[in-house]
Amino acid sequence: MAPLAHNATSSSPEHHDDAPGTGRAPLFAVAAAVLGLTGLSLTLVLGGAAFPEVIPGLPDAGEAVRWGMPLAKVAMDGSAVVAIGLLLLAAVLLPSRQGRLTPQAASYVRGATWAALVWAVAAVATLYFQASEFLARTIGEVSVDEVTAYAGAVSGGIALMFVILLTTGIALFGRTATTATGGLWLLVLALVATTPPALTGHSASSGAHELAVTGLAMHVVAISVWVGGLAAVTYHAVRRDAQEPAVAAHRFSRLALWAYIGVAVSGAASALARLSSPAELVTTEYGLIILVKIILFGVLGAFGYMHREFALKGVDGPEFRRGSFLRIALVEVLVMATVIGVSVGLGRTAPPPPLEGTVDPAAAILGFPVPPPMSVQTLLTLWRPDLFFIMLVVIAGGLYAAGVTRLLRRGDTWPVGRTVAFGAGLLSIVVIQLSGFATYAMVLFSTHMIQHMTLSMLTPILLVLGAPVTLALRALKPARQRGDRGPREWLNLFLNSRFSKAVTHPAVAAPLFVFSPYALYFTPLFPTLMNDHLGHLFMGAHFLITGFLFYWVIVGVDPAPRKMPYLLRILLLLLAMGFHAFFGISIMMQSAPMAMDFYSQFDVPWLDGLAEDQYAGGGVAWALGEIPTLLVMLTLVVQWSRDDEKQERRRERHSRRGGSDDADMDDYNAYLAELDRRSRGTAAPGTGTAPADEPDAAGPEDTADRAERGGRDGKDERGAQESAGEGTADDDPAAANGR
Repeated sequence: MAPLAHNATSSSPEHHDDAPGTGRAPLFAVAAAVLGLTGLSLTLVLGGAAFPEVIPGLPDAGEAVRWGMPLAKVAMDGSAVVAIGLLLLAAVLLPSRQGRLTPQAASYVRGATWAALVWAVAAVATLYFQASEFLARTIGEVSVDEVTAYAGAVSGGIALMFVILLTTGIALFGRTATTATGGLWLLVLALVATTPPALTGHSASSGAHELAVTGLAMHVVAISVWVGGLAAVTYHAVRRDAQEPAVAAHRFSRLALWAYIGVAVSGAASALARLSSPAELVTTEYGLIILVKIILFGVLGAFGYMHREFALKGVDGPEFRRGSFLRIALVEVLVMATVIGVSVGLGRTAPPPPLEGTVDPAAAILGFPVPPPMSVQTLLTLWRPDLFFIMLVVIAGGLYAAGVTRLLRRGDTWPVGRTVAFGAGLLSIVVIQLSGFATYAMVLFSTHMIQHMTLSMLTPILLVLGAPVTLALRALKPARQRGDRGPREWLNLFLNSRFSKAVTHPAVAAPLFVFSPYALYFTPLFPTLMNDHLGHLFMGAHFLITGFLFYWVIVGVDPAPRKMPYLLRILLLLLAMGFHAFFGISIMMQSAPMAMDFYSQFDVPWLDGLAEDQYAGGGVAWALGEIPTLLVMLTLVVQWSRDDEKQERRRERHSRRGGSDDADMDDYNAYLAELDRRSRGTAAPGTGTAPADEPDAAGPEDTADRAERGGRDGKDERGAQESAGEGTADDDPAAANGR
């Protein structure tokens, strides 16, 4: 199914006689609020949070706090859903016009700022109620200074302060947003603002940190996009002057499918992290509430199927089946409002306690008991299901395979070596982050260092050689509407942005790669990050990203903002490896074990000593750097040789076409001649008009065009070489390097 094709995005108001209008929108909003509060109340009663057993003599925050906090949380979540839905509609679902928001899209962004303001106020109320409950004092007894102290010292308060800051920023800066890029940034900030409270609740205290923390954050983001997007598209469809509602509905339908899958996967991961057995679904209050959510989730899935089968069948036809779409969507929104209330009530319900005799102090810190001595068997069996890296591998591998498949189906080719390299990079993530290595990396510094070196020095090389950016630019289709932005246009815009040019500059990428280990391991930052699962995620992502940026500059085959001479690449590589070798030696020379704030919290009975293990970790950091250096050096030699061959073929073809032996000098002389003609106001030779290919008017060729030109199926020698993935250097050295 494809959206309607238009040559240009129309911003003029359209009139749809079949639209019911927005007169009943407040009525449906009230109905959604009532259903959400009903679901909340029933869940609080079922879970026991509404009427807890209060022990006489102990302080209690009172009924007002007990009911006020979930009500404030419902207001917070509801306004968050509205803000995210409106921003999603404005920046992604509605076509833009040359990167600028249409008048209706701009009005939705302004509406999102008001929703963000309500979100911030509700977060302030939630902060006050949380402080009252934490201090066990009733409303009015907690001072502003005590609330401020709570917000700066307790994880729940810190999380809400982040929410207040982000939502206030959205409310302020959203008033001036006029471009699709600005709307997209506001959407990203809104999605980020949903995650801090989710990471400081039951997930932070769950035993399976890898599933619970990432699962709940992913669950909140996915359901916010799903519910908010549907509510916004439904409101847009009831408007009689709606701008292209069929296009918005179709785009959201494709996005909603992925959001539904994300909700299912993250919800299952969260349930597995909190329930010891499937029997607890029916034997505990917490499990029964999860069961209710599963049933409602199935109902929403049925509605989604009805959308695709009945309401959206008319998108490709002459008319949009607005009536069918609205009838299904309105009921679906009401069910989603009930789910939000149930979810808030679930957050107030205590998970089942661990089974008797299963409480382990080390497990409370690590998320699992101390493993037995390391062996081949334990490395192959003691897997850690880290949802973040599972989703990273699955999504990246799936997108890469889909891109290669699309190229092959249209008769194009893609080098097998690149596919093998990218697959090997993903496999290295599986081995180092999900197998027994991940388990032992939590208790052994030496294994942690193996994990670090692999993520920063081996995996990035393989991923970079897979050329994922080039594949994406060749596989993605341009936007169907002229002036609109699809995935390919957004990717191209990002690659040519000032941010991308800055982080890929050698003066930025190299110091990040070289000095990050020193800043991490020789400061208190390392034990702090080791004590929290989010810290582990940060370290893993940081190692991977900084390594990718550095090796993308050194051996990258994707189109880059600048091309470094090969000799300078080799010198930069040797300099970086020298710093890494010195880093390993510095660890080996430490007189006392590092990060004792973390490693002293549990005992590893079969370990000879922390100092000996740390010495081995320093040796790993020193020795493992040699293997990637050799691999990169061989790759550079091959790339340098091929680049010289391409330059020679280019000169030969240029000479046969009547030019001199120096094609670059001929191009430069032609450029100067063109500037001279323009300064005199004369036309180009052989034409009666001004030259069409003016350097100043045309500007630099964008990344997407270079990658597309590199993938075309030409019938001449150059086209055959480009189709084989070799590329040429005839027109653009940066494009040749990218291909």
